[in-house]
Amino acid sequence: MRNQYLFRITASVVLVFVLSNSCQNGNFLDVKPQGVINANNYFQTKDHGVWAVNAVYNSLRDWNLTSFPWLAMTDIVSDDAVKGSFPADAQRLTAFDDFTWDPGFPEDIRGSWRGHYQGIFRANVAIDGIPKIPSMDETLRKRLIGEAKFLRAYFYFNLVRWFGDLPLITRPLTQAEFYTQTRASSGEIYKLIASDLTEAIANLPEKSAYAPEDLGRATKGSARGLLAKVYLTVKDYPNAEKFALEVINSKEYALLADFSKIFLPEGENSSESVFEVQATALEASYAGATPWNMVQGVRGTPNLGWGFNLPSDDLVKAFEFGDPRRDATVLLVGEALPDGSAVIEDNLQIDNERYNQKAWTPSHALLQDNGPSNIRMLRYADVLLIAAEALNENGKVQQALPYLNAVRARARGTRRNILPDVTVTDKDALRQRIWQERRVELAMEQQRWFDLLRTGQAEAKMKALGKKFIKGRHELFPIPQTEIDLSGGNVKQNSGY
Repeated sequence: MRNQYLFRITASVVLVFVLSNSCQNGNFLDVKPQGVINANNYFQTKDHGVWAVNAVYNSLRDWNLTSFPWLAMTDIVSDDAVKGSFPADAQRLTAFDDFTWDPGFPEDIRGSWRGHYQGIFRANVAIDGIPKIPSMDETLRKRLIGEAKFLRAYFYFNLVRWFGDLPLITRPLTQAEFYTQTRASSGEIYKLIASDLTEAIANLPEKSAYAPEDLGRATKGSARGLLAKVYLTVKDYPNAEKFALEVINSKEYALLADFSKIFLPEGENSSESVFEVQATALEASYAGATPWNMVQGVRGTPNLGWGFNLPSDDLVKAFEFGDPRRDATVLLVGEALPDGSAVIEDNLQIDNERYNQKAWTPSHALLQDNGPSNIRMLRYADVLLIAAEALNENGKVQQALPYLNAVRARARGTRRNILPDVTVTDKDALRQRIWQERRVELAMEQQRWFDLLRTGQAEAKMKALGKKFIKGRHELFPIPQTEIDLSGGNVKQNSGY
C-alpha cells in the first residue's frame, strides 16, 4: 500500500474528523466551512469511505504509536532493551528501565493513551459513516468497515494489555459525552476485540486478492493472526490454535528464506508479512514517514539517528551459540552497516553501545525523521510460534514441534551444526522452549513485554535483573492523571497507584 492512495489524507479530510461531532451541537462553530468537503457533506462517495479508512491507517504512523511512547512501553520496559542514548537525553525514559513511573509522569504513557484513542476515534468515524454512503459497491463497503474494525481491535488490544479496564468507545461521541466515560472491564474490551476481528475475517480478502496498489491493507490473514494472538493472551488455547492454523492452512504466507533480509527494504510486504505499518520517504514532505527508524538509529558516526532503545546484555546472552539471528538483530561498534556504506564508530557518551539492526534503514530523502521503513507488526514466524504454543497447551505436543522447528530451521539456514531441532515432548519443557524461541525470533520487535505479561514471567525476569518491579502494580501502567482529572473522577486509577 506504499502509494499515493494511502498518503492522500488531506487537511480537509482530517478536519472533517475533528468537526464531525462538534458540528452536531448547535452553534459551536458559527463560521461556514470554506472547503468543498465538510462534516455535513462527507461520506457521500466511495472515495470518502476509502479516505476515512486511510486516515485510520495514518494513525499507525503517529509519533505516539511509533516512537518514545511505543518503544518505552514495549521494549525498554522489558529485558530486551535499555533506554540508550546518553544519560541526560530524554531522561524521563529511565522510568521504564527502573519501574519508577507514576500517573503524572512520564509523558509517554499519556502519549500512548492519547495516540491509541485518536486511532479509535478515527476508526469509529469510519465505521459509523461508511454505512451512510448512499451508493457504493457493497463488497467494498464491507471491506472498508472490516479494515476499520481490524484497526480498532489492534488499538484496543494494545491498550487493554497496558492498562486493563478501559473506557469502551465504539461510536463518535457528542461533546456532552466526552468527559462522562467510565472504565469497562477488560473482559468487555476483549469481547469487542474478538467481535471486531471476527467481522473483519468475514469481510476482508486474502492478501493475494488485493490489487498491487492496495498491498499492505488489513487482510483475512492479518485478522486471523491477530485474533489468534488475542486468544493466546487470554489463554483460550483452542481458539488460538484454530485461528493460527487457519492462517497457516491458507497457504498465503511463507517464511522468508533469509532471516536477515526480513527487515531490509526487500523484505517489506514479503511472503512473511501478515501485517506491517506502511511507511515511505516522500521527496517533498514527511507525510508518509515515521520516526521509528530515527529514534533507534546509530548515534554519532555515522549519524543515522538518536540511539535509543538499545539491545540489552540480557538479550544478547539469550541467543544460542552461533544463532545468526543475533547478528541480524544487534549492530555493534566496529561493525559495517548492512549496506556496507560505513562502519559504526564508538560514541563515548553511550554505555554498552549497540543498536537495533531491525530498525536500520538505508539513506533516503530528506532528514532522519523521514523514516521510510515499514514496521513489522505481525510476521508469519509469530503465527507459527502461536500455533506451536497453543497446540502444546492443548496437549498436542507432536503437532506443535514442526511449527517450532520450522522457525529454527529458517534461522539455521544452510548450517547444520547450530540450532538443532527441538525434540522434547514434555509439555512444561516444551512450553519453555517455545517462549525462548519467541524471545530470540521476535527480539526488538516490540513484542517481549506483552509476552512476559501474558506468560506470568514479568516479575521473576525483572527482579532477576535488579529492577524495582512490584507485584500487583507494575503488571499495568497507570491511567494518565490528566485523563482522570478531565473525567471528573469518572475514570478510576489502577491498583497500586
